[in-house]
Amino acid sequence: MVSLKLQKRLASKVLKCGKKRVWMDPNEINELALANSRNSVRKAVKDGLILKKPVKVHSRWRVRRRNEAKAKGRRSGLGHRKGTKKARTSPQLMWMKRLRVLRRLLKRYREQKKIDKHLYHDLYMKAKGNQFKNKRVLMETIHKEKTDRSRNKTIEDQAAVLRKKNKALRDKRADKQGQRLKERAVGDAPEAQP
Repeated sequence: MVSLKLQKRLASKVLKCGKKRVWMDPNEINELALANSRNSVRKAVKDGLILKKPVKVHSRWRVRRRNEAKAKGRRSGLGHRKGTKKARTSPQLMWMKRLRVLRRLLKRYREQKKIDKHLYHDLYMKAKGNQFKNKRVLMETIHKEKTDRSRNKTIEDQAAVLRKKNKALRDKRADKQGQRLKERAVGDAPEAQP
């Protein structure tokens, strides 16, 4: 059998593709063996003795299927992990995300007048000090603080009313005692003169 190595190389250059994609007509081997220049190879291409095969399909179907599974949370077990826990998700980024969520909530509540500036500042500093695991815990704390503060306010108001009432009673009692002393002093004075 005749070697068509040269022809294959020339054809790949002419057709601008790899040698694997060059097809030569097996019935015309003798004629192709004579084509030892680029011009003759070009002529063979024109005559249809040499063809350029289509590109083989490189399907991404399996890749897409795997990516869909990963999006659902599959393929992330211990056997698939390469980096450490901290290398896979940075603790710094996790902290920043969490703190930004908490601060955004505090800011929104302050603008909506749900919390006053004093409570805002207290909670802001507590958030900075890592006291709230997540948004839900912060919201629960806000509700608890608000109820505590309102309860304390009502207790203080009641205590103030009671203090005022007691003061009024004390003043009244002191006035009565003062009058009694005056009356006694006036009653005792004429007896002391003779």
